Amino acid sequence: MPMGLSNYRASLTRFQSFIALLILCIALSLLSNKFLTIENGWNVLRQISVNVCISVGMTLVVLTAGIDLSVGSILAFSGAVAAGLLKNGIPWPAHDLFIGFTLLGTIVAALIVGAALGFFNGWMITRFKVPPFVATLAMLTIARGLTMLSTKGYPISSLGSKFDFIGSGWLLGIPVLVWISAVTVILAVVLVRKTPLGRYIYAIGGNEQAARLSGIHINRVKIIVYTIGGILAAVGGIMVTSRLDSAQPNAGTNYELDSIAAVVIGGTSLSGGRGTIMGTVLGAIIIGVLNNGLVLLDVSPFWQQVIKGLVILLSVIVDKMNSQEA
Repeated sequence: MPMGLSNYRASLTRFQSFIALLILCIALSLLSNKFLTIENGWNVLRQISVNVCISVGMTLVVLTAGIDLSVGSILAFSGAVAAGLLKNGIPWPAHDLFIGFTLLGTIVAALIVGAALGFFNGWMITRFKVPPFVATLAMLTIARGLTMLSTKGYPISSLGSKFDFIGSGWLLGIPVLVWISAVTVILAVVLVRKTPLGRYIYAIGGNEQAARLSGIHINRVKIIVYTIGGILAAVGGIMVTSRLDSAQPNAGTNYELDSIAAVVIGGTSLSGGRGTIMGTVLGAIIIGVLNNGLVLLDVSPFWQQVIKGLVILLSVIVDKMNSQEA
């Protein structure tokens, strides 16, 4: 292949997600006069904030050639734990004791729950060699069941104005949710670009056997990655619960699909070892814009699922084609 054509195709591959977003925005702006408004722009950013946080964790997992199907259920359980502790605390009638939780204590507890479930995923995958798909699929069911048990199948609502501020407040003219997702992205970018852990993640996904022979502790890195994924799912749980002012038993349903879609659309290879955090952010924006546009165009929710599924399939096909050419 001529050098000029090769460079052109490489540039096209690099910017394909941005080009897709640009085309999508132009199309939606022509189809709906409500799309290109400041109010709708902030609405899209708030909507994608949760998916950005979850997708960042998913990116780290996929870079190691893994997958995490449990993030939606971990999100729901962490949110339920946060809401339950904040509203009801921990009563201990046998000792005439009641343990109340501050806002900070509630957030820390939810993050610990997410970390514990993510750690369990990583431990099952590394200690017992359970395939990531199976291990996290089991956790999807376990965490969803724990959510139902903790909420008894009913929403936990009226969580107070301080907690609600996380989901509905503004800081320096920007929604708090957007600040949280932005900080998450910055920390993740620093992790993958500036730390040994980031290099290890790429090395494991690129060639696990070579990474092992070079002295990288494969199991430790994988456990850390799945733990981070659990923590970020818990962050998403706090954000969703705060925005709704309620912990819903069915919260987070299908969130794992949106996060995987964002990762794949953003250019991260499902085979591991190739991808970027910023690519995932762009993928999450594309998913958010697509969801928003379909709602503005009054497309049936059933057709929305079909369209999103086709977009994911197309992204995987493009990824495979790029891998074969590389």
